Amino acid sequence: MTIKETKMGENRVGESVLRLVECVPNFSEGRRKEVIELIADAIRKTPGVTLLDVESNSDHNRSVISFVGEPGPVKDATLAASQKAIELIDLRHHKGEHPRMGAVDVVPFVPLSGVTMEDCVSLARAFGQEFAEKFHVPVFLYEEAATTAERRNLADVREGEFEGLQDQIGKDPAKRPDFGPEKIHPTAGATAVGAREILIAFNVNLGTSDLDIAKKIAHQLRAKDGGLAFVKALGFELKERGIVQVSMNLTNYRESQVFKAYELVKLFADRYGVPVVGSEVVGLAPMDSLVDSAEFYLRLENFSRDQVLERKLFAPRPSTLTDQSLAMFSEEVASKKATPGGGSVSAYMGALAAGLLCMVARITLGKKEAPPGAEKLNEVVKEADALRQKLLRLVVEDTEAFDLVMKAFKLSKDQPEARTDAIRVATIKASEIPLSTLEYSVKALRLAHEVAEKGSTNALSDVVTAVSAARAAVEGAASNVLINLASLDDQRYVEKIARQVSDLRKEAAQLEERAGKLVESRIKNPKIPA
Repeated sequence: MTIKETKMGENRVGESVLRLVECVPNFSEGRRKEVIELIADAIRKTPGVTLLDVESNSDHNRSVISFVGEPGPVKDATLAASQKAIELIDLRHHKGEHPRMGAVDVVPFVPLSGVTMEDCVSLARAFGQEFAEKFHVPVFLYEEAATTAERRNLADVREGEFEGLQDQIGKDPAKRPDFGPEKIHPTAGATAVGAREILIAFNVNLGTSDLDIAKKIAHQLRAKDGGLAFVKALGFELKERGIVQVSMNLTNYRESQVFKAYELVKLFADRYGVPVVGSEVVGLAPMDSLVDSAEFYLRLENFSRDQVLERKLFAPRPSTLTDQSLAMFSEEVASKKATPGGGSVSAYMGALAAGLLCMVARITLGKKEAPPGAEKLNEVVKEADALRQKLLRLVVEDTEAFDLVMKAFKLSKDQPEARTDAIRVATIKASEIPLSTLEYSVKALRLAHEVAEKGSTNALSDVVTAVSAARAAVEGAASNVLINLASLDDQRYVEKIARQVSDLRKEAAQLEERAGKLVESRIKNPKIPA
């Protein structure tokens, strides 16, 4: 790409952030392990998402599953899990302590990294529409995705539950779904879909079987009845254990902390002469929410979050092209930004070529009866892997070199000599990087002849791919060198580098032809040793 084609003032690759969304769907099944596993497995099998947690409660007869990924894959995984849940869960036979209106009861999307709440609202609405059309289940949007203020609160949306909503949907205008049919699904009910911030599901268990006490404490604790500002609470009976529970959702753990919720439950429980016998976090919780509690109960003085080991270990670091997923790298290349461009792509193709040569050599060496002379492939592995790593570094360096050229062009024209000198130095650097890519890619082609001669016959197609990739890297890098040379005035330097480029391109063409003929002859004569 020429300098004139550069887009000014745009973000560079190093500024890009991984776009992560968390989805925490709640399914109305907490007892049949085989059903829960099949739903979770549908998520596991979706490319591009990571399953984080599966939490089930038999008293609530409910499962909460957490997973993360980029928006597209997260939507795909949620649809796959929903399909399985709708196949296997029949609300006509479902009983549990927790309120519910659907087999797929609630689907929240949570922004984690590189996405905004607005992005998650769009995702929730797109998912809700597709879900309703595909499964014929009415969908209600809630929280940040809600279309009316009356539907922001999930409890209001779910009021009446599956049994009550059967008579309301299609008759009561206030219960008209945002998407899908105006009648409840006979077995899957209705589903709430929304976007929200990180929520902590926190439960405190009481040493009594008196459900009224748990309900009274929940009433005193929740925001809508004058309790903590960001707490929703209900009282439940845990029949299997013979106790009751105050079940809470902390919708803003920074303002209504876990330890505050716990201490208030304990305070109210003491008034009723009831002990707290335990507590639990359902699903996942941010580290800071637990650090808050540790700081409070340990009475730590002068404590800093920077003292947490994991915070240091997993602190964000500046990202480079080679840190990115293949999907993100391809998105960066496809964007309207000037970098990464052909130079970085050429270096990456060269790295892939070297990697394939390593693979074929290792496969051949791993055979029980290695062909004669195969020991020479040990040196190929060593050299090709070194080339692969060098070329990967050049993927990043090519972008950085181009950025230096752009900075030089942005220097003030009030100092023409300094600006001209800076442009010259930066342009020479921008020529040297693809020249290195060119040289290393030709070296990969030299190794390809050895691998084509001694590599396993079953892997010869990989040798062809490696040769093609290396040859493409040569041509791409050569073009980058020459286009930068065109803007330099030093004719002696330009002619010297141009001759070097020409010689390397000729050698690359010869090496490609030799390797191609060798592979072709071995394919036609498979009895040739290898």
